[in-house]
Amino acid sequence: MTSPFPDGFLWGASTAAYQIEGAAAEGGRGPSIWDTFAATPGKVKHGDTGDTACDHYHRWREDTAIAADLGLNAYRLSVSWSRLQPSRRGDLNPAAVAFYRELLADLRDKGIRSAVTLYHWDLPQVLEDEGGWPERATAERFGDYAARTARALGDLVDEWIPVNEAWCAAFLGYHAGVHAPGRQDRTAALRAAHHLNLAHGLAVAALREHAPAGKIGSAVIMTDIEAASDRPEDVRAARLSDGGGNRLFLDPLFRGAYPEDMLAHFAPTGAFDAVRPGDMETIAAPLDFVGVNHYHRFVVEADPDDAHLGNRALPPANPVTGFGWEIHPESLRRVLARLSDEYTGLPVYITESGASFEDAVAADGSVDDADRVAYLEGYMRAAGRAIEQGVNLRGYFVWSLLDNFEWAEGYSKRFGLVRVDYDTQRRTPKRSAEWYRGVIASNGAALYSA
Repeated sequence: MTSPFPDGFLWGASTAAYQIEGAAAEGGRGPSIWDTFAATPGKVKHGDTGDTACDHYHRWREDTAIAADLGLNAYRLSVSWSRLQPSRRGDLNPAAVAFYRELLADLRDKGIRSAVTLYHWDLPQVLEDEGGWPERATAERFGDYAARTARALGDLVDEWIPVNEAWCAAFLGYHAGVHAPGRQDRTAALRAAHHLNLAHGLAVAALREHAPAGKIGSAVIMTDIEAASDRPEDVRAARLSDGGGNRLFLDPLFRGAYPEDMLAHFAPTGAFDAVRPGDMETIAAPLDFVGVNHYHRFVVEADPDDAHLGNRALPPANPVTGFGWEIHPESLRRVLARLSDEYTGLPVYITESGASFEDAVAADGSVDDADRVAYLEGYMRAAGRAIEQGVNLRGYFVWSLLDNFEWAEGYSKRFGLVRVDYDTQRRTPKRSAEWYRGVIASNGAALYSA
């Protein structure tokens, strides 16, 4: 079969600053909400923290060399707000600017496009102390941070993504409390969701002004949600779940309004009183591309005991990853087709797609992660089907280049194409890395070879 992936397709991998950088107290970096959360007993598995992580702050040259050796033509990273602007206002930290400029210049020298995320969940703790994302001031501070970062790094950045997965930052951090800052307040989470959306829009404006050469997009997590049956109550439960997980973020970006059913459902909280005149126009500023992060399919049924969205997810019907997430490649095709059919014809990048598994290390140190290869092959073929059906897909970024600090799961989950021995910091490309090299070299044709 001929590869459906177009010429110039971006084959990349993604990382995030707090998950890989380490050097938590070096180079003028200030504490983030994840430093505080991880240091709180019982919040992160095994008491793990990102203090050292993959020590990428010191070992980045080795990591970019690995990326180049695999043939990546794109690399998505995040810059740390708490490293760049530790006091939450004013001039950027010169040591942090120098670090990121050297890293970005090296990527450019290697012919690797850089996709830079401004916010991947590491809010400076001083801003959380002032109220965090439930407060409008945090979004306004983010706009200033975006402008300063654009001026400092913009000549070296190819693609910009203001906010990664606003849903996770809002609802895992402020409602469920399983991510930093660990609060459990639904109204605060809804206000945080709006202010994260607003922060995206303010950053788009700042990037347009101060880094006009870079393309600007998003990184929206899209979940494939199905009703467990055609019973009206299950259909409604699925609709509400989709509203809270997908449409609450897609509709503002591409329709300039929050979904009416979501406004009605959450009206008793008063959370959307936070929306001010002009906000929706700011959020819906035109983009150059759409980034989609995809990991899940949920089949949901009505659950009157669920006070949030009135539903519960059924156990997965198919094999699962090490995280317990269902392996269902067709869901990736479905969300890409939905985005194209219902929202936008903009170029699309899959900005995160990958899986954790219990990787076994052989006596010689190698890792034959056949399950990850099978996973990625299935999902990449699904991406190819989306292209054949008309989706304007331009790139696929595997999560992740390296094993890393997996948030509340600490170091217990491994997503990397490259194994990291956290005791020695030795990097070992897994079988999946070697396989991905072949996929890249063939522009996807290797996915269809016998």
